[in-house]
Amino acid sequence: MTLPVTALTAAFLALLILITAIMTVRHRFKSNAAFGIDDANQPLVSAARSHGNLIEHAPMFVIMVALLELSNAHHHGLMGLCVLFMSARMAHIIGLHSNSTDGKPPLPRSLGVIGTWIGYAWAIGWIGYMIVLGNL
Repeated sequence: MTLPVTALTAAFLALLILITAIMTVRHRFKSNAAFGIDDANQPLVSAARSHGNLIEHAPMFVIMVALLELSNAHHHGLMGLCVLFMSARMAHIIGLHSNSTDGKPPLPRSLGVIGTWIGYAWAIGWIGYMIVLGNL
């Protein structure tokens, strides 16, 4: 059985992971910070946090998508879930690299967090539903 939705989602999220890793290394070289995060260097902090936060969320989401896809979950619904999650992760990355003038998180970052949580809740609920039906 093939997993086209999982494959597309995993490839896209892996691309984001690669991009954020490159951004982090680039800022480390610019600031001569070989280890850790130099709190005075906001671009390095933003790059490292966007990479780390994506790594925290992407793997579990891809696993949940694979489980749903293997249980023959509705293809278009699954695609919608993945588009929501991937869009939220991109917004979060953009938000972490945006300037905050009033001390509040930038809007894209907030939308990214909310979208990620909605995507997680949707996937968790859907998996629970599939278990109750005996399809998983």
